Amino acid sequence: MRKPRSEMIAETRAKLIDAARKAFVEKGYAEASMDDFTAEAGLTRGALYHHFGDKKGLLLAVIVEIDAEMSERLAAAADMSASRWQRFVDQNVNYLNMALEPEIQRIVLCDGPAVLGNPSAWPTALNCIEVISSGIRELQEEGVVREMDAEAAARLITGASTFAAQWIANAPDPAAAAGKAVEAFKMLLDGLLLDGAAPGSAC
Repeated sequence: MRKPRSEMIAETRAKLIDAARKAFVEKGYAEASMDDFTAEAGLTRGALYHHFGDKKGLLLAVIVEIDAEMSERLAAAADMSASRWQRFVDQNVNYLNMALEPEIQRIVLCDGPAVLGNPSAWPTALNCIEVISSGIRELQEEGVVREMDAEAAARLITGASTFAAQWIANAPDPAAAAGKAVEAFKMLLDGLLLDGAAPGSAC
């Protein structure tokens, strides 16, 4: 029985994205070739051009997929936290620790900005900002953090964490850089707290 066209399209896209992820992490964006993607996926260059436009478009699709997986992982880990404030902190700090993972380091934090430009302009950035904004508003309602514009704070936090993650990914000793970044980032987040607020009390 012939598969529906929508299912065939989804399978073709998935094959190309999977092949690209493998090539990008093993060889890097500059060294990975169109033939690497198509040969691995068993498809033609025409299929790649049709679905992604070019190599750059394929990189963006790969980053969107990885970003979605990162968001799911961050949300799942944050659900284990003891309080709303701790969930907020853990979600942001765990993002920095993900910068130690080879695939995220190379594709998202090194090649991504070099090829696609400023990460704050990527489509994935808006979702991140909205998640952080929502978390700040919830904490304000609980009387845990100061009154401020939630979106402005979210953009500042996102900018700081993105820049720190890029620093970690490109550092001579990523683990050491991550330790320093996490410690400093927690102190920055503590600055959001109202004087006398008990972070562990907001459930």
